[in-house]
Amino acid sequence: MIVEIDRRSGFCFGVINAIKEAENELKREGSLYCLGDIVHNGMEVERLEKMGLKSISKEEYFNLSNCKVLIRAHGEPPETYEHAKKNNIELIDATCPVVITLQEKVKGSYLKNNQQEGQVVIYGKKGHAEIIGLNGQTDNNAVVIESMADVEKVDPTRPVALYSQTTKRIEDFYDIAQSVKTKMQPGVPLEIKDTICRQVSNRVPNLKKFATRFDLILFIAGEKSSNGRYLYTICKEENPRSYKIATIDEIHPEWFEGVNSVGICGATSTPNWLMEEAAKWVHEKFD
Repeated sequence: MIVEIDRRSGFCFGVINAIKEAENELKREGSLYCLGDIVHNGMEVERLEKMGLKSISKEEYFNLSNCKVLIRAHGEPPETYEHAKKNNIELIDATCPVVITLQEKVKGSYLKNNQQEGQVVIYGKKGHAEIIGLNGQTDNNAVVIESMADVEKVDPTRPVALYSQTTKRIEDFYDIAQSVKTKMQPGVPLEIKDTICRQVSNRVPNLKKFATRFDLILFIAGEKSSNGRYLYTICKEENPRSYKIATIDEIHPEWFEGVNSVGICGATSTPNWLMEEAAKWVHEKFD
């Protein structure tokens, strides 16, 4: 059985930085709070929790004081920082630089549009950590659209600044943008801001080639990973025998009937050690 791991898969620099920050603090102190899951991968969260990382909810966070809390790569709304200042919480801020830049742009558009009675529109997943952080820059007044059907929420008579969650599919964003553009009344300003992270979209051409080289693809990603869902669809389009799994326990031996080669890849939130584990499983089962 030929088994190969896609070496361009795995953590993006934002996730690498957040995990490094967590590991360094855990080595020094032995414990650390993290606001939400540090990464959308249950296996990696479990590994860090064994080192002393404690994932907490928003409700738990707003009851804390006099401690250290890690802000993960997805970023946070202003209220998180305000609570820290008032309650002597030291924040280890591992917000991805790409997300920080996007937050600043969204805030700038919101302040500008306020004067023109305009709207900040964000294409993304409602409830996603990044979207919560972005919406917070607008005092939670942004119009969040998840699909083409949500475009009707946009008021075509008022100026629009359209943004995207960094991990969305670039083709889908431009479809949404075109739909909003068609809807707008003549002469009403529309700014289309492509804020898709190229750490994700730049992986697509390589992933397309990678998926066609093997009889079967194992795509590893956590259930909560937005970019995992997106990149998996790329694999599936190129190779129908692509299977998305979160852990090696989800692999079905019957998938491998007639298979001589296996490609293993994953999301920007998938640890390399987990892909290595999957490769080892395949070798032990079929060699």
